[in-house]
Amino acid sequence: MIVLLDSGPLGILSNPNSSPENLECRYWAEGLTDKRYTLIVPEIVDYELRRELLRADKQKGLRRLDTLKAKFQYLPLTTKTMLKAAELWAESRRAGKPTASPDALDGDVILAAQAYLIAEELEDRLPVVVATTNMNHLERFTIAKKWQDIE
Repeated sequence: MIVLLDSGPLGILSNPNSSPENLECRYWAEGLTDKRYTLIVPEIVDYELRRELLRADKQKGLRRLDTLKAKFQYLPLTTKTMLKAAELWAESRRAGKPTASPDALDGDVILAAQAYLIAEELEDRLPVVVATTNMNHLERFTIAKKWQDIE
């Protein structure tokens, strides 16, 4: 299985504190890698999380984020991704179901485009899912599940 990490679970994983939720998420990620699932840090999610860590000057969180980028696969943005994201964004607007304000970059649509293109490339040989804490916007475009529900 291919698992793209949304900002919720990636934020939990990069949090240096050892709260019960943070520990549960770390065990979850380790369990998936033990099962040979591919965990991916999408560039758009790295951007969303990194900008907030920088703004709050959370150096330990930034170091953990960099460690996770090295540990898991990193998925950079491409022109193909951005073209697909624009298509998904326009479709959702025409359907009257926007996922963000009209002037927003809309990271959810960009993340969904990345997941969509991976699934298309693999031709359904492996399931592709976005691990998230909020499925509302993502599940319109791709398979998205709460991270705790991915086993």
